[in-house]
Amino acid sequence: QVKDHSEVAEEYIFVNVDRRLVKVHIPSIFLIEAKGDYINIKTKEKNYIVHSTLKKIQDKLPSSLFFKVHRSFIINTAEIIDIEDNTVLVEKSVVPVSRSNKGELMKKLNLL
Repeated sequence: QVKDHSEVAEEYIFVNVDRRLVKVHIPSIFLIEAKGDYINIKTKEKNYIVHSTLKKIQDKLPSSLFFKVHRSFIINTAEIIDIEDNTVLVEKSVVPVSRSNKGELMKKLNLL
């Protein structure tokens, strides 16, 4: 039986930073922000500026953990601190949640 690609929990992703391939521990990523042709991958240790698109990295990340809340932002749902109106707090970053994605995000979370 072939496993669905999204079911395979990869622990690491290699990203291209200044022509070097850097290994990033996936669960340590709390936020990914798109800026033009680049994405900023934020982890607790440091930030990585990578020439890529949100779409490309989203395909590589486990959908159980990561969710695209806005056209410029992907968050690690395990790192959400709180949600208020159309923003979500992840680590120390306040991230916008687009209206179209809000319902989907609420479905993903373990709500009481």
